[in-house]
Amino acid sequence: MKHRHPPTLLATLAIWAMATTGLAHADTGKLLLTGGVSTIAGSAGGGITPWAVIGSNATEGEIGVSAYATRAATRDYGLNGYGVAVGWHDRVELSLARQDFDASPAVALNGIAPFGVAPGQHIKMDVLGLKVKVAGEAVLDADNWMPQIAVGLEHKQVHPGSIGSVLDFLGAKTSGTDLYVSATKLLLDKSLLLNGTLRSTNANQNGLLGFGSAAPGKNSRSLQPEFSVAYLINKHVAVGAEYRFKPNNLQALGAAVGLGAALREDDWKDLFVAWAPSKNLSLTLAYVDLGRIVPGITGHRRQTGYYLSAQVAF
Repeated sequence: MKHRHPPTLLATLAIWAMATTGLAHADTGKLLLTGGVSTIAGSAGGGITPWAVIGSNATEGEIGVSAYATRAATRDYGLNGYGVAVGWHDRVELSLARQDFDASPAVALNGIAPFGVAPGQHIKMDVLGLKVKVAGEAVLDADNWMPQIAVGLEHKQVHPGSIGSVLDFLGAKTSGTDLYVSATKLLLDKSLLLNGTLRSTNANQNGLLGFGSAAPGKNSRSLQPEFSVAYLINKHVAVGAEYRFKPNNLQALGAAVGLGAALREDDWKDLFVAWAPSKNLSLTLAYVDLGRIVPGITGHRRQTGYYLSAQVAF
């Protein structure tokens, strides 16, 4: 079955926001890069973890919009993504993203069982995000230690194509919702931004391999911490790092059927540099280490590579 891509909805959301706000008050008071960049799931933050900040350039009393496109490539896999986010009064963020994951190595699974995985198979995933700021000001209250705190959710729907039979074998569902709380603080006198996120999830590889697992794998949710630190070299350039703990739901199931650690999931991490040549444009380049992704079909190689993302914001 073919699944419809959502570009019409993405475009409608962006056009509505810009039409409502007259390009969303482009000359606003947010400092460059303090609103984060677009994550792979579409919300504002770092590349792989959300922050408590609200995306776009809009401040209190304004509505803003941002859009992004990203490309990540590791030794065996590739990911393309794009999306849009709307920020309302610097209080609420609504985001929508589409991911296209090149899962070509998965054809090797046919050697384990007759799964019928097609050569060159891609996995697509749609992510609908909602984030609400509930306390604090990450930037404006620079003279105290109270961070900005936000709660959010990411509802994910996976379109696995011929890999659907593999997800059925694993007992993984094709949709799920992550819940999280983030705390972000900018120490302006030190040019340092700190973020911590705690995520409730049962997603496998961020959801690209479904959600949960048949026994003896882990099907229930677990709490996974995520951390980001960024240093503002100047108002246009920031460098930083992220670490995202991941659940390892599938390994016990793999071991039970004689696959050992073939389904192991590792933590994600990156080192990034973000450049904002103007208030409306930012570019992010990162070195990523996603650990082992289904190591049984990739010779247990670590999936290291690059992440490149461009964002426009109003």
